[in-house]
Amino acid sequence: MTALRLEHLRRYAVARSLFRPTTLTRAIRRLGFVQADPIRAPARAQDLTLRHRVRGYRAGDLEAKYRRLAIEEDFFVNYGFLPREIYELMHPRAGARAWDEQSHERAAQVLGFVGERGYADPREVDARFRHGKVRNYWGGSSNATTHLLDGMHYRGMLRVLRRDRGIRIYAAHAHEPLPQDPAVRDARIDALVDVVAGLYAPLPRTTLTRLLRRLRYAVPQWADHLDDAITRAKRRLAHARVDGVEWYWPASEEPRSTRYAVDNTVRFLAPFDPVVWDRDRFEILWSWTYRFEAYTPGHRRKLGYYALPLLWRDEVIGWANAEVISGKLRVRTGFVDKTPLDREFKRALDAERDAMREFLRLV
Repeated sequence: MTALRLEHLRRYAVARSLFRPTTLTRAIRRLGFVQADPIRAPARAQDLTLRHRVRGYRAGDLEAKYRRLAIEEDFFVNYGFLPREIYELMHPRAGARAWDEQSHERAAQVLGFVGERGYADPREVDARFRHGKVRNYWGGSSNATTHLLDGMHYRGMLRVLRRDRGIRIYAAHAHEPLPQDPAVRDARIDALVDVVAGLYAPLPRTTLTRLLRRLRYAVPQWADHLDDAITRAKRRLAHARVDGVEWYWPASEEPRSTRYAVDNTVRFLAPFDPVVWDRDRFEILWSWTYRFEAYTPGHRRKLGYYALPLLWRDEVIGWANAEVISGKLRVRTGFVDKTPLDREFKRALDAERDAMREFLRLV
């Protein structure tokens, strides 16, 4: 068989993630996790990610259809959306910090309130209990009710029922007790590891280790067992050294396979899309540095506030900044090298602009 080369990994990384568009449920199940971000430029990251993978997807579809889908909004290696069966593997969680007696009492009161009403709107909970303020993680002041609801959600006592103009509306939720059998516990952790590997493969060794250690946020109750899980993963996953870098991917897949083919398509990718999520892998595969600059002071930005990596075939050759002004989509592009001049690229770029307009409901 042909020796594995970087070009195989690049094609594999693109083609396996940007699969043929399917239904919303199937796309989320196939991905295993969709990272969320509240910035709209021109749409939220979760919508920008799903639009390439769901037939006829429009901005806001995930939020509008959320209640009818077997998915949950929760923390995994980052915050986002994941199939319910994966969500259940992580719960009930311990909190990052132990609660004092007052917090337990307040949580019990809120659960009673939610049980009576069937849901919890944070604004109504705050009006009912008026918990005041607390010091937040950054040393500032936060609404104590919001802080408590976040903690209850993280621990699995509440789940997100829906969103009301971006505000999370909660419902009470109970989980089965955590398994006491070490083999069952390890099987759960390994299943979560496989979600990570399946979403972000192929993974350089350093990225694999870093990502799997982030599972301490998903399952803090099992944080002491993650090193063993990482060791098992490196034995279980397929791997090979290419140009001095050790790469890992699901054992059932073969990066050199011709099934991983790319087409003549331009795509504007979300900054957190699985194809470009890992910045170290990005630099290895495409030989330039992409940075997310939304939180960078304007005068220091090089690519733009919310620059979308521009994928052409299996090459990320530049970026696009998209915004809606007076109901019209404006897209500005930049390129690492010179702008491609062939007609095929221009047609593909125009098609992606048109697809973005449809996605944003501007046509």
